[in-house]
Amino acid sequence: MNTLATLAGGCFWCTEAVFQEVKGVDSIVSGYCGGTTENPSYNQVHYDDTGHAESIQMTFDPNVISYEDILKIFYYIHDPTTLNQDGANYGTEYRSAIFYHDEEQKKIAEDVTQNFAPTIWDNPIVTEITPYTKFWPAEPEHQNFFLTHPEQAYCRVIINPKLEKFRKKFVSLLK
Repeated sequence: MNTLATLAGGCFWCTEAVFQEVKGVDSIVSGYCGGTTENPSYNQVHYDDTGHAESIQMTFDPNVISYEDILKIFYYIHDPTTLNQDGANYGTEYRSAIFYHDEEQKKIAEDVTQNFAPTIWDNPIVTEITPYTKFWPAEPEHQNFFLTHPEQAYCRVIINPKLEKFRKKFVSLLK
């Protein structure tokens, strides 16, 4: 039986691109989570005060990859020490967050945040660990962005280095 994971690690295009290469991850949707506006649009998330973060929601097979390993990848591929920022992207929509679906996920998230993340980041971790409420899929043009636009400048300059970093560190978890 597949399990859900919902994460916000800055730009959803970047996070989605990495997890699309992870063994055991069956599907990924880019979208919005953690806010108050019902069915928000990209423009609302970025220009209004919806409270949502750019997020991904994935289904994964826990017999192939553990939730703990998913969170280790998550912490490795983005900077969880900068509040409301992902590189040159600023705003609460770019915050780092783990939206846990049950108490077991919460416990694992707290453990990985306290014991793994500090081993790779020198500054304090600012990732929110918060209960999952609702996920809203982003517009179709934001789905599979890297796969459909690999030559776009953002993909070459921002996403490719994250993918290379991930591929070198997590060889055994590649599809």
